Amino acid sequence: MVHLTHLDAQGNAHMVDVSEKAITAREAVAEGCVLMAAETLSLILSGNAKKGDVLGVSRIAGIMAAKRTHELIPLCHPLMLSKVELELEPDEALPGLRVTARVKTSGQTGVEMEALTAVSVACLTIYDMAKAVDRGMRIEAIRLLEKAGGRSGHWQAQA
Repeated sequence: MVHLTHLDAQGNAHMVDVSEKAITAREAVAEGCVLMAAETLSLILSGNAKKGDVLGVSRIAGIMAAKRTHELIPLCHPLMLSKVELELEPDEALPGLRVTARVKTSGQTGVEMEALTAVSVACLTIYDMAKAVDRGMRIEAIRLLEKAGGRSGHWQAQA
C-alpha cells in the first residue's frame, strides 16, 4: 500500500519530520512551457513588450518564487537555497518559451517543490506580461525532470 508522507495515522495533514534525516546535497530540475502565437514570441524576444523585459522579469519572479515556496505550499519546509537558476529558451516549434529551473541546497529535504514553483511562477509572469497581446497563451507540461540527493538518490523523468 502506498503511504502518503504528509498524512498522519489518522489521515490528518502534517509537516513531515525531517530532523533525523542526513544533510546531503540536494538538486532538482523542473520545466514548463508557455505556448503562444509566433507574433507574441517575436514581440517578447524583441524586448518591445509594453510591460517591459518579459524574460528578465519572469526569471526574477521564478527565483523569488523558489525562495518563498514554503509560504505558498502549506507543508513545505523553509529551506536555505544555495542556487536557483532559470533558463527561458525560445522554441519556434511550439511556438513559445520553454522554462527550466535548477534549484540546489544542502539539507534534510529535497527541492523539487522549489523548482516546480519557480517554473510555475515564471510561466505565469510571462503570461501576465504578454496577455494584452495574446490571451490565448497556454501554460503546459510543468513537470519535474530530475532530482538528486537524499535517501532516494537520483531520479530522472523518462523522455
